[in-house]
Amino acid sequence: MHPETHLALHHARAAELRAEADSYRLAVAARRPRDLRTRLGWTLVEVGLRLATAPKTVAAVP
Repeated sequence: MHPETHLALHHARAAELRAEADSYRLAVAARRPRDLRTRLGWTLVEVGLRLATAPKTVAAVP
């Protein structure tokens, strides 16, 4: 392949990738933030598991 043709194809593909990355960034920014909701959910799961498990009793040492 001729070097100039290869370079032109490279520039075209790079422009496509940049456009795709920009559209992805915009889509991610438009989503609702879920970090706090996710952390709260997993904390509630952890608390529920602690409440559901039987307490471990320590054997009395005479």
